[in-house]
Amino acid sequence: MYSNGYNAYKNNSVTYASKDQLLLMLVDGAVKFSKIARQAIVDRNVKKAHDNIIRTEDIFTELRATIDTSAGEWAVQMFNVYGFINDKLFEANIKKDVEVIDQVIPLIEEVRDIWYAAEKKCKNA
Repeated sequence: MYSNGYNAYKNNSVTYASKDQLLLMLVDGAVKFSKIARQAIVDRNVKKAHDNIIRTEDIFTELRATIDTSAGEWAVQMFNVYGFINDKLFEANIKKDVEVIDQVIPLIEEVRDIWYAAEKKCKNA
């Protein structure tokens, strides 16, 4: 019973979210899934690690696809950062190596923090 209510709430929160809110949900999800993947690697749960790394890669693939690189140098740099993150996630997935995912999680968190700071700055402007 509760899961149906939660699912309805979750579905509505995505359906009615603004573009900014969706972006923040995506980067929050990327942090969450990458940390779940890291723990799954530690626990030697290959399927769980794979599934969560793929989720994280999918988020950055989508973010990368939405960047208009003609918008300036900043956009090109973010495009390249997203590509680097995906490359490292791919490597972590192939090797199931905690050290590799430990290199990329802080970068994923930094991307999330950048988008939260940008959203806050836009609200205050």
